[in-house]
Amino acid sequence: MAKYAEITGWGKCMPPAVMTNDDMATVLDTSDEWIRTRSGIRERRVSHVPCSDLAAVAGHRALAAGGASVEEVDLLIVATCTPDTIIPSAAAHVQKKMGADNAAVFDLNAGCSGFIYSLAVATAMIRGGAYHKALVIGAERITWLLNWSLRDTAVLFGDGAGAVLVEPSERESGLLASHLGCEGDALEALLVPNLGTAGNRFVENYGVFDVSFDGREIFRRAVKGMAKEIRVVMSETGLRNEDIDLIIPHQANERIIESLAHYLSVPMEQVALNIDRYGNTSAATIPVALCEALEDGRVRPGSNLLLAAFGAGLTRGAGLIRWGERTTPLGESDASLPPCDQTAMEIMREAIEHTGS
Repeated sequence: MAKYAEITGWGKCMPPAVMTNDDMATVLDTSDEWIRTRSGIRERRVSHVPCSDLAAVAGHRALAAGGASVEEVDLLIVATCTPDTIIPSAAAHVQKKMGADNAAVFDLNAGCSGFIYSLAVATAMIRGGAYHKALVIGAERITWLLNWSLRDTAVLFGDGAGAVLVEPSERESGLLASHLGCEGDALEALLVPNLGTAGNRFVENYGVFDVSFDGREIFRRAVKGMAKEIRVVMSETGLRNEDIDLIIPHQANERIIESLAHYLSVPMEQVALNIDRYGNTSAATIPVALCEALEDGRVRPGSNLLLAAFGAGLTRGAGLIRWGERTTPLGESDASLPPCDQTAMEIMREAIEHTGS
């Protein structure tokens, strides 16, 4: 059995169509200032393809960065709450599109905490010795769920995917500690009530999703919940706040991230932040931010990276990654999305007309 499970490859896929706050203000009672001051978001991406397409491209790029072939992948986990289909899993679609025929596949739905949950599962399975190359992908097409009559949620979310390749290692690296939790008593704070077998499929306007979103309750629980998990992880590793080189939090709201940084007594310069460009991409936020931190040279050999997230459920989680020796990709993939000949507003036009105020 392997002692550790190192991250050896990474990749992201962000759809090209950009929707700005000003775009949203043309169809919603909002403004760029209103959105920015409450969330820190300036723009987000809107996908013209299914979630599995985003995941597959991110997966190919992670494999290329790690110098691995798709045939070598024996475990494929997709963290998502917006799969192409409920049956089969998004991971099955991704396997087919990537050609990862030798992989065991499954989805993991822990909302915005999904990537940390999935990385913890993959790490345990790699360290158990049964699997040798695990591809962990966080991918979402949240814009497909947006109800354009609900301003408070419509402005927050975007689409995207990020992936990492995890392999056995004898070097002290990878996810060294993690802790996960959930506050199911408050699950109504973030709920899509009519999407599943508990819903009424004969209701008028079936397919219009009335997202239940209690921003005040989520904010209150998010900071406390992430801080709780971080305390457990820091205690387990014996590290102190000053030992952390970079914090990579879930990108839900800039004010939540600032509150978390204040709690940890670290400057915002030590925190990965890209919510202004992408909005909340749920399970994709952390792997995408990790990829960009590597691209920007913010991750060095041996860096201690602290992950923290919260999401629907209300799930929460934290993890400590010790980075390995390599911070540059071994190769690049030519995988890409099909061309997009529409603007973000054109992609969303039908949904806007059907549900807009």
